[in-house]
Amino acid sequence: MSLDLDRFPRLALVPHPTPIQPLNGLSSALGAALNGVRLFMKRDDIAYVGGGGNKLRKLEFLLGAARSDGADTVITVGALQSNHARLTAAAAARENFACELFLTRTVPRTDPDYTGNGNRFLDDLFGASVHELAGDADSLAAAEARAAALRAEGRRVQVFPSGGSSAVGSLGYAACAEEIVAQSEAMGVTFAHIITANGSAGTHAGLAAGLFAMGRDPKLAKSYAVLATQGQAEAETLAKANATLALLKPGATLDPSDVVVDGSHRGPGYGIPTDAMREAVRLIARTEGVLLDPVYSGKAFAGLLHDIRAGHYRPGDAVLFLMTGGVPGLFAYPSAFAEG
Repeated sequence: MSLDLDRFPRLALVPHPTPIQPLNGLSSALGAALNGVRLFMKRDDIAYVGGGGNKLRKLEFLLGAARSDGADTVITVGALQSNHARLTAAAAARENFACELFLTRTVPRTDPDYTGNGNRFLDDLFGASVHELAGDADSLAAAEARAAALRAEGRRVQVFPSGGSSAVGSLGYAACAEEIVAQSEAMGVTFAHIITANGSAGTHAGLAAGLFAMGRDPKLAKSYAVLATQGQAEAETLAKANATLALLKPGATLDPSDVVVDGSHRGPGYGIPTDAMREAVRLIARTEGVLLDPVYSGKAFAGLLHDIRAGHYRPGDAVLFLMTGGVPGLFAYPSAFAEG
């Protein structure tokens, strides 16, 4: 069943479809622990602009709506090392929008690697105007106040939420769900699980909404919470999935049981490294030559590895890991991977 996404304004920022590849090197390294499970990765880190990552799928629809509304300026919010902020800046540069970012010091670090490298360095390189705020600041309120001031000057401004995770932004991952279904059929592989990270919840929400709208089981999508606690992530994902579903299939709703979130691999908090994350990042790098990021995909893949080793999957299951990008964030975390 088609989602008829052509009715929504959209800009092309991602090379569709992004490839799905088998993880043969990792599978060989895991050996008997894999127990017949087949591992695949969907490479949403591959894109046209900004270093790639899942936020571009959301920005295709967010910036499409902004252009349709005649906006000349976009403003968004996030943590200091926000992937979404970096990609908003890059996509805005490509599409000729002025861009402002309101970034909070959410992670308790003040070292130069974190405050000036990685995504934060790229924000400036892409030409965004950056406003840094304290970790407990209400960045969205600050962004809305700035938007009001700019509108008073005659500018046409759109404000995007953290992670681009509005109903419109999450359409990007409804589109991804449709893409995965088509690729699955072409490959002759039925994915028993689609695994991803859950920060601002829009990626999982879009997948669940898209699967449900196509008559598929939304529980195929599972995420590992890296920002909120499990209960908070479940509630936020359900709310955003239903808001997205209202655009795709008015009147339909998902139940709480349709949202599968695991909060046990978040560690001490958002952006704080864990040993399991380090092991996952190193293992994928050294068996596949693929770079996970330390905040999102690294923790999510650590959760997947744990569940494989614990025997949570059946022999023969095909498991698809949605690689959401965030590689620039690695350069803000060199000390986390120092050996010796």
